[in-house]
Amino acid sequence: MKIPGLKRRDTISYNMFDLERSAAEAKRFNKCENIYHRGQDLAWNGKEVLDMLVAKHGKPKLTDEQRTALQRIFAIILWGELAAWRISAQLADRIEPLEAKMAATSQVHDEARHFYVMYDYLSLLGEVPKKMDFAPRRLIETVLNTDNLAYKMIGMQLMIETLALTIFQSVRLAAPEPVLTELLKYFEKDEARHVGLGMQYLPMLMKDMNKVQIAGLFAFQARILSYGMWEAKVIEDDLRVLGISARDVIDRGRAKQMLVLRDTFESLGIQGDRGPVLTFFSVTGELLFPSEETRGSRKAQWKAAWRAFRGALPDTEDASMSVHDHEIVTAQDSVATKRRAG
Repeated sequence: MKIPGLKRRDTISYNMFDLERSAAEAKRFNKCENIYHRGQDLAWNGKEVLDMLVAKHGKPKLTDEQRTALQRIFAIILWGELAAWRISAQLADRIEPLEAKMAATSQVHDEARHFYVMYDYLSLLGEVPKKMDFAPRRLIETVLNTDNLAYKMIGMQLMIETLALTIFQSVRLAAPEPVLTELLKYFEKDEARHVGLGMQYLPMLMKDMNKVQIAGLFAFQARILSYGMWEAKVIEDDLRVLGISARDVIDRGRAKQMLVLRDTFESLGIQGDRGPVLTFFSVTGELLFPSEETRGSRKAQWKAAWRAFRGALPDTEDASMSVHDHEIVTAQDSVATKRRAG
């Protein structure tokens, strides 16, 4: 049985211009092509930007406790960016339609830049983390090693990228030190484009799937989210050191996931935002990361979990996937404008 989205890796595709497209698919591919060109317009020189920010604010100054917390959290980001570099290269190789292939190629350049810039930033703190904890490593390796293109797309573009955006935004808002705070604005703009590729191309991979194959895709999504919840628990104390509530991170990440999945799957008639996977995410979040109102009371936590199961979710500040109007200096010395992912 042929798995949708999976193709041979040792052949050159000569028919990428012969694919039949509906009007809706043509629109999606046009957006994919725009992601590529937008990536070129917003490309930034990582070494120049980091040097500029250090000249502006001085070398990062942190307490020993803050430095340790940042290194632990951004070990996930550093090595996650290396994995994302490899995964996006896999996508660029395996995706067949030209426009989506172009968008994935743009992501390869972004992830390479993110990796070396984060390495240089962590070097300023005195020590570059050598490894990740088990949970984030398993999350990333699960996506890296799957051969199913649809699994890789939902895992990378809609799960890992959304989780990364959530961490970037949470740390930026906490503003532990100014160099990192401004640097994350650049990362956020790039990552939002990567989510856009998944939102446009994944529905086209899913359109010919049967119910069993879709169930398998959602089971893979659940596995990724479980590792993500575990990851958040691992760094909960480090987030607290930086003035960040792990519960706020979970709420923000859940809201972003729901928004992205709804926009991605609505054309297929699939409920992505309130399906069983994110319902599980919501219920588990109430139990592992209680709110101020329920902390200290298991009864209150279970009641909140039941409300989440029934579909009642707290409002989350700034949950949209819009790219915030951060001014960034691109390689062409222009200033980025506000744009929405997808």
